Amino acid sequence: MNLKNTAFTLLLFGLNPIFSIAQQLNTADSVDLFLKQKMQERHIPALQVAVVREGKIIKNTTYGIANLENNIIAKPESIFSVNSITKAFVGVAIMQLAEEGKLKITHPLSLYLDSLPTAWQKITLQQVLTHTSGLPDILDAEEQVMGHGDENLALDEVKKLPVEFEAGDKFRYNQTGYVLLGQIITKLSGMHFTQFIENRQFKIAGMKLTRFGDSYDVIPDYAGAYTMNRQVGNRFIKNKIPGIGYMQFPVFFRTAAGILSTSTDMANWIIALESGKLLKNKASIDSMWTPAVLNNGKIDGFNKLNNGYGLGWPTVTRADHPAVGPVGGGRSALFIYLKDDLSIIVLSNLMGSNPEQFIDEIAGYYIPDMHTANGFGLSIALTKLRTELLKQGFSNADRVAASLLKKDTVLKFDEDELNDWGYQLLSQKKPKEALSIFTLNTKLFPKSSNTYDSLGEMLELEGNNKNALLNYRKSLSLNPGNQHAANRIKILSKN
Repeated sequence: MNLKNTAFTLLLFGLNPIFSIAQQLNTADSVDLFLKQKMQERHIPALQVAVVREGKIIKNTTYGIANLENNIIAKPESIFSVNSITKAFVGVAIMQLAEEGKLKITHPLSLYLDSLPTAWQKITLQQVLTHTSGLPDILDAEEQVMGHGDENLALDEVKKLPVEFEAGDKFRYNQTGYVLLGQIITKLSGMHFTQFIENRQFKIAGMKLTRFGDSYDVIPDYAGAYTMNRQVGNRFIKNKIPGIGYMQFPVFFRTAAGILSTSTDMANWIIALESGKLLKNKASIDSMWTPAVLNNGKIDGFNKLNNGYGLGWPTVTRADHPAVGPVGGGRSALFIYLKDDLSIIVLSNLMGSNPEQFIDEIAGYYIPDMHTANGFGLSIALTKLRTELLKQGFSNADRVAASLLKKDTVLKFDEDELNDWGYQLLSQKKPKEALSIFTLNTKLFPKSSNTYDSLGEMLELEGNNKNALLNYRKSLSLNPGNQHAANRIKILSKN
């Protein structure tokens, strides 16, 4: 059951799914309609988007409410936190120092910093930048920076912890290394790292409203931070409406997160970077945007989308439309499409809105084959399945899948990917095709409670409550803890 996004809810209650917006092109810009729908689905109060193509900003729009408490409308000058996108600025800063001959990313930390634990001394700047260092994290169990805002106390605490793995063995997101990078930038540049980044990036790129800060600072036109989650004890409860989020980034931590900006400023930063104003050598940018290779020869990252990590820059490594895609706080993201001369920035004030999940779809309005309706984003296995189903008909999904598996013994279908595709088809107003995929998933994965739950949802949408009940009951028998199936059984049984 992956409704849990909103496709099921939208359809169940008669609301238009997101892809119906294409029919409204005569009345408004399709990107605006798409983003407004996303804001509604994800409860995003305010959002900014900027699109850069051929070195120019071709779209720059602001939507929604910047401040819910006082009902202040968002405007182009509204300032949003970009959170961990800050690390991409740090990557640029390090490469600027490298171009000046002041450091090499292959050098160990101990060449630039004293008093490091023995186990840290051979870790390289490159391993720190790419989160493959194995350093212990300076965030505590409550996701708060150690030391209560005191840099020396924080470092004293984290230095007592053992390394988590041998450098280069794994990707594990880590903030400690970026604190150390801040110290190195400060030492080698002769000024505090915040000042170096302001002078060498903000000012050069014309980022007039961009600054460092957090929730403690009084920031004119700040769009704030909101969240749908509230902690109660050791668990998080999802609210129905946004509540206020609080973020505190001590100054020494602001290489890891701490920049606030606008979509206009971020677009100008990308233009300055790509035009050679920030880094002189293309080789510097290429190095920065190349994912780290682990000791086992593979790359790794946050997830299937952001599947690699360069020098401060997450990468979207794939055959079609590869990108670099810095993300921040689950609320802001930017993608630079490396082969398409296209960049898209989305800033929001809702933590957990995860705009990286729909930036590719925005790109589809400029590069049509990137629309999910055209099959973009499907795995190799699902792309092959889709190609054959378009030829032979979705009603033959069982036979087509069996034939593909017989011909290619290496081919594998993934339960979650099939489930996600089913909901995509549903949102595209293709219920028959969706039903075929959900049904296929139950046959390929007959011991999965989730596949029957999703099929039950689909059948319920079709008005086939009898068979929906059968599938919900099957799902519940496989997973007695499936509260969603239990609730639907209770409701449908009454009807």
